[in-house]
Amino acid sequence: MLSRSTARLLRRPVADVSRRAAALRSFSTASADMEPSEGAGAFDPANPTPEHKALREMVKSFTTSEVEPQALQYNREERFNRALFERAGELGLLGVTVDPEYGGAGMDATAACIVHEELSASDPAFCLSYLAHSQLFVNNLARNGTDAQKRAFLPAACSGELIGGMGMSEPAVGTDVLGMGTKATQLANGDWSISGAKMWITNGAVSDTELGDTYLVYARTGGADVKPSKAISLFLVEKGMAGFSLGQRLKDKCGMRASPTAELVFEDVVVPAHNLVGDVGGATLCMMRNLEIERVVLAAMAVGIARRSLQAMNSYANERKAFGAHLSSFGQIQRHIADSYAEYMAGKHYLYQVANRLDLDAAGNRLDTDGVKLFCTTMGKNVADRAMQVMGGYGYMGEYAVERLWRDAKLLEIGGGTLESHQKNMAREMAAMPSMP
Repeated sequence: MLSRSTARLLRRPVADVSRRAAALRSFSTASADMEPSEGAGAFDPANPTPEHKALREMVKSFTTSEVEPQALQYNREERFNRALFERAGELGLLGVTVDPEYGGAGMDATAACIVHEELSASDPAFCLSYLAHSQLFVNNLARNGTDAQKRAFLPAACSGELIGGMGMSEPAVGTDVLGMGTKATQLANGDWSISGAKMWITNGAVSDTELGDTYLVYARTGGADVKPSKAISLFLVEKGMAGFSLGQRLKDKCGMRASPTAELVFEDVVVPAHNLVGDVGGATLCMMRNLEIERVVLAAMAVGIARRSLQAMNSYANERKAFGAHLSSFGQIQRHIADSYAEYMAGKHYLYQVANRLDLDAAGNRLDTDGVKLFCTTMGKNVADRAMQVMGGYGYMGEYAVERLWRDAKLLEIGGGTLESHQKNMAREMAAMPSMP
């Protein structure tokens, strides 16, 4: 039974898929699921309920008709497609995990993964901006903000009127996040003054010169005598606050070129007391809880990249002939295709197993949220690489999408936690396990 809010979301019209069929040469069959069809009544972890299946079909239709036609152009121009982003808001996708009371669809981690997988099978860069907004800002605030904060920001964020992001990394601080240098000092009237800089911020800009609208910013509020995990607080910082500026729009990236990345600068930015999210010194829990869903949806992005790449190489190998036979008849090519399918299927099932169990309001799921990102992101990159190898010169050309997916895939091994950080986290968790599951 669909909830009222989700039923409304799924009834929202998507443009006629056939309208832009001519522009979809490399995507015409790639949105098809590579997994064999399940028998009648079989449980599908990637579509565990009719609600999830309907969501997937809606997002797939949106992706085919509206996301795919613009992907190559915006990648080449390194531009953020704000109109498409607002269209995602019209469809109810920007608040997929947010309570309907605040303008969202009230769905779960599995729903979030479905959206990220489908979008990334076409345009991972657009999906990355979607992730930064829908998970790092919207879901983060929905889980950690006060009712007043949620009412003030979430309806506009869910509609796409407001574009948000999150500031955690800094020019000299990445994985060692608790060593951040951005500081927030409380003023006599209870407000806060923030100084410092944040780096690699997705949605930090919406153009070369313009900031996004609102950010959740982590800053140090405790001194050297405070335990690092109790020294970080979270603040809502809005465009237009004195001293808050765009340091630089970061361009010429290897991949994710249609997703704007920026440096944010804070020079004695006065933030009102009511923009503190959660308790003073309590942001580490907010951070860890949101990192778990971030890592799972990044894994979903990798699964989408792998699916598209696998479909492309499989189709190409069964159409292209060399030495009088289809490429798919040669053992070297068969290895690329078969290994990719097995790894893709393993990653997809691991992803939805983790997503189906993930409670967005709880922390403590680090082993498998790290594990699924560790496995899937490298898997997605490897499958894209094999697709390019199978397709040869055609795979190297932007028109066939695989080279863009290959470039985009690399970031997933870095952003949201490096592979090395996942390995460290997992080994620590496993040290306390008396036996393997």
